[in-house]
Amino acid sequence: MKAPPVQSVWNLFTACYVSAVRTSAIFVWALGLLLGAPAPQSAGAEPKPVLQSIRRENYPCTIHVIKVPRTRQFEFRSLHADGKALGLESLSGQMKHANGEKFLAAINGDFYVRQGPYEGDPRGLQMVRGEMISAPSGGASFWIDASDQPHTGITTSKLRVELPDGSNTPIELNAPGEDNTVVLYTPTAATEIRSRGSELILERDGASQWLPLKPGRILTARVREVKKGGRVQIAPDVMVLSFGRRAKVPALAKGATLKINTETEPGLRGVSEAISAGPVLVREGKRVPVKAPKSDSYVFSSMTESHPRSAIGWNDEFYFLVSVDGRKPDSVGLSLDELSRELIKLGCTDAMNLDGGGSATLWFEGKIRNYLCDGYERKIANGLGVVELTEKK
Repeated sequence: MKAPPVQSVWNLFTACYVSAVRTSAIFVWALGLLLGAPAPQSAGAEPKPVLQSIRRENYPCTIHVIKVPRTRQFEFRSLHADGKALGLESLSGQMKHANGEKFLAAINGDFYVRQGPYEGDPRGLQMVRGEMISAPSGGASFWIDASDQPHTGITTSKLRVELPDGSNTPIELNAPGEDNTVVLYTPTAATEIRSRGSELILERDGASQWLPLKPGRILTARVREVKKGGRVQIAPDVMVLSFGRRAKVPALAKGATLKINTETEPGLRGVSEAISAGPVLVREGKRVPVKAPKSDSYVFSSMTESHPRSAIGWNDEFYFLVSVDGRKPDSVGLSLDELSRELIKLGCTDAMNLDGGGSATLWFEGKIRNYLCDGYERKIANGLGVVELTEKK
């Protein structure tokens, strides 16, 4: 049999080599998917959010990370149970109230009231599409300003009511309140509340700014009705100013006017989405040491122990939605100091802790991606979702 030409043998060798390389590349890519490595982006395609699961060496801990490109193609949406300021619902369920937008990723949010008539009341600030549904409480918050720039920091409320005699009284927003406090309820809170003592039903006065409630505004309200005791209805066009049983109630009659000031520190005018939790863990690339609360040893111990964790962070290129598995033998969780170190390793220049434990929930492309230590998806107050815009801004 005549031997084939040298060139033919070389061509055959080359073809086999290329085929083997391609097969190996496909194998490596598939193995990467199984191990949690992000799939490669197609050449020329717009960058997309990707999920990666990381197993830390020499320590039983699994970290799940969703990296979201910081482009105008993707935006955050602040979510709340049932689309209201009160109530509890799973993170998966909360995304169903967002006007049919296409969600790609989501993570749980703030600490909250667990039970009772005000269950689901977030501990701190929450803003949804520019509406303030929960006021700052002096803790850490995450927000994106009118220029699409992210921030974390301490936010405090300066909300107050200015009475006709010129006096000012601090007010809370959509919250349980104490017997000596004054609370403003908006239609976003609920359609009905229990009387806390005495209530003023407020309507818009003339052309004053009104609902939805936005920060940094002064609203002029007219007293539509004065009530005491029983159940109080909140119509879509009114707000209710509720005075606790030991709070000083002004002698106002139907038709009287007063002003509602929604100032905050820092000012949040123009902010669309915001959520609280804390503490801040990373600032300008450096770890922020965790400090003990003044009077809550239980809270501090939970900060220093290993637990499931959630966090939001970013750098110049990406946002990071981070969830740490915990309370199981092969992934015990992290303390907050350990979490801050891991966030820096991931590339975060700034980051804030979110509620953890059984509330820690990470959702990506239709599925829960982290280990749920309760064995099921817990009902929570709020969260942060990422949507893909159908039209670029």
